[in-house]
Amino acid sequence: MSRVCDLTGKKANNAFAISHSHRRTKKLQQANLQDKRVWWPEGKRWVTLKLSAKAIKTLQKRGLSAMAKEAGINLNKY
Repeated sequence: MSRVCDLTGKKANNAFAISHSHRRTKKLQQANLQDKRVWWPEGKRWVTLKLSAKAIKTLQKRGLSAMAKEAGINLNKY
C-alpha cells in the first residue's frame, strides 16, 4: 500500500536536506498519515481509512460523506 491519504490525496514531497556547509542531498517529506476508524452514519458501520492529520481535522468539520463524495470515493469498498 502506498503512503497516500485516501480523502485528500496527499503524498510525499521531494525536498533537499541542507547541511551546515550547504551541501544538498535529496530527502522525502512524508505526509502525516494515520490509520483511522471513522463512523459512517449512512452505511451504519465503521470505515477504516488512511488519513492525513489535516484530513482528520477537516473531516470533523465537514463530515465523511461530503469529503468522500468530493474525492470520488465509494465507501462501500472500505
